[in-house]
Amino acid sequence: MLKSKKILVTAGPTFEYLDDIRFIGNKSSGRQGTEIAKCLIELEADVTLILGPVNLELSGLGKVIKVETAIEMNDAVNEAGPFDIAICAAAVGDWRPKERAKTKIKKTALGKPPALELVENPDILKNLCISKDRPKLVIGFAAETDNLLLNAKSKLKNKGCDWIIANKVNAESQNMGGEENEVIIVKKNQEIKLERQSKKGIAKLICNEIVEEISA
Repeated sequence: MLKSKKILVTAGPTFEYLDDIRFIGNKSSGRQGTEIAKCLIELEADVTLILGPVNLELSGLGKVIKVETAIEMNDAVNEAGPFDIAICAAAVGDWRPKERAKTKIKKTALGKPPALELVENPDILKNLCISKDRPKLVIGFAAETDNLLLNAKSKLKNKGCDWIIANKVNAESQNMGGEENEVIIVKKNQEIKLERQSKKGIAKLICNEIVEEISA
């Protein structure tokens, strides 16, 4: 089983601040990642949950490290490791403003919007995959609006991870931020479709698959 295995789970969104009150973010609720963490704890794993800004009940989640930005999440992952297994379910912002304004950005008299220069955030998933302390099993998530399987396979190859859990997040699916999910577990030579159900149900199926992988 997973007793005493050190497992990282990241979950939730990141907020990339323009100033002290405005930010670039996304609709991730963190629910899928936290359900995975709960399931792993029930399987007696030693879980560290690194969690972006969410509105969820956090009891029963063991060790929780709260962060807001991608930089903070990356630092927390580096400080908390190494891990036997890493599950990167967080919806991490790809970019952040190059500079965070020290005061609230005001409208100008001409109404012209301020120029916004973005820089790339650390690639937490890829960094785990190339780390000298690489976890035995690294699992990433791919939230896609189209070409789900194609994009998931591309991410699997480009990041160097072992699995990608792909889910569609277009407006029709209502998966991101919702109570239910449907995903495809994409491995190098296998794809496993998990039909639409509660995120708790999806988490249990993912954890069962992890147990099988580790026990093989």
